[in-house]
Amino acid sequence: MYKPNKLIILTFLSPLLLAGCQNNADSYAANVYETNQLNNKQETKTVNIISILPAKVAVDNTQNKQAAQTFGAILGVVAGGVVGHNVGSRSALGTTAGAVGGGAAGAAAGSFVKDKVLVDGVSLTYKEGTKVYTSTQVGKTCEFSSGLAVVISTKDNETRIQPNTSCPVKA
Repeated sequence: MYKPNKLIILTFLSPLLLAGCQNNADSYAANVYETNQLNNKQETKTVNIISILPAKVAVDNTQNKQAAQTFGAILGVVAGGVVGHNVGSRSALGTTAGAVGGGAAGAAAGSFVKDKVLVDGVSLTYKEGTKVYTSTQVGKTCEFSSGLAVVISTKDNETRIQPNTSCPVKA
């Protein structure tokens, strides 16, 4: 027996689940570079990290939200068309109505994806010469340790403090 309720639930949940998997801010980490930054001379300094604190960084999630809305609409059209066709007289009008309604519902479900997401970051306090500064960036606290670290600047007022240790590998 055909069960349209499962298909409708899938239509609403799929965009949310898929968009949740897409939230990835790794490209904002200090040790990630664009191709136009490769093989270029970049100012480098050494600093002394004196404090490492966890932080949260709000990252734009607009692209993932739009992808979830599009995917939700497509899945909704298909699911709605199937449900509309199988409910009632199996008419073209029922199929069309179901597809239109399903597409709208799927796009609406995708709109529940947040515009911004919070990702793990670090707030690093470091000493450069006689001055003390703080830099907040995407990363994990386990990637940094107190002591000597390298700062690479690719543009004015940028601090890319490079990880100076690595996180434990899970077995």
